[in-house]
Amino acid sequence: MDQIQEVPASEAKNNNGRQVIMRQQSKVKVIVRGRAIGGPLPLICLPLVAKNSASLLRQANELIGMQPDLLEWRIDDYQKVTAVTDCLAVLEELRTVIADIPLIFTCRIDREGGLQKIPQEKRLELISAAMASGKVDIVDIGLCNEKDFIETVRKKAAANGVKLILSHHNFSETPTGEFIYTTLVKAQEMGADIAKLAAMPNDYTDVLTLMSATNKARNEVVDVPMVTISMGPQGKITRLAGGLFGSDITFAVGRESSAPGQIPINELRTGMALLYSAD
Repeated sequence: MDQIQEVPASEAKNNNGRQVIMRQQSKVKVIVRGRAIGGPLPLICLPLVAKNSASLLRQANELIGMQPDLLEWRIDDYQKVTAVTDCLAVLEELRTVIADIPLIFTCRIDREGGLQKIPQEKRLELISAAMASGKVDIVDIGLCNEKDFIETVRKKAAANGVKLILSHHNFSETPTGEFIYTTLVKAQEMGADIAKLAAMPNDYTDVLTLMSATNKARNEVVDVPMVTISMGPQGKITRLAGGLFGSDITFAVGRESSAPGQIPINELRTGMALLYSAD
């Protein structure tokens, strides 16, 4: 099990060496390869979105130079996603390239916003094999899946020392604050190490609804790390300032975006350096 020295927010420094302000940390920290999810600063994740291995590895070599805290392989865009042996071979190469950067392994089906249709049984085979390989650190699956599927993945993740994100996505609208709150609670109750919700705003009130529900969940009952995102141009503020309200990971653009509204990593870092600095 990974271990890390806990650093109080009052003593933590950002990438520019500035002391960071106190933010709402999760009571439970998720530690992956020495990085603390839910600690003094929200972590920045860059997505890997590629249809073939050559493109994937080129992206990975480019993105590691940007020094992200995490990487996410959206393998549901990979053309040979149903060829499990091929995927594992590419995963082995990817791990060599990214070295010790934590990797989120995400294979979404179409109803989760996936990039192609994948048979559920083949998807379970792939996710299980990836977790058993020791090359992935976190797996993300949707709460919309069958309970048996979620429980199977949860048990396999625990057996292999892999952390589990249980997520909910709504690409057309933002649900009520009560729905957001109860969904984050549900993810925790179903065994998520990290609870995630992303929704599309139709106006700025929707953005405030998501941030308020995140703040309520963090202060009342959700002890595990959370990721909450308001997508699209109106929701960009949540990618920048969501960590102040209890969101623990933000997704940026390295080369390819994986969701609408993601901000280029250098611009995101510049903004976050101002928001999270106590200087």
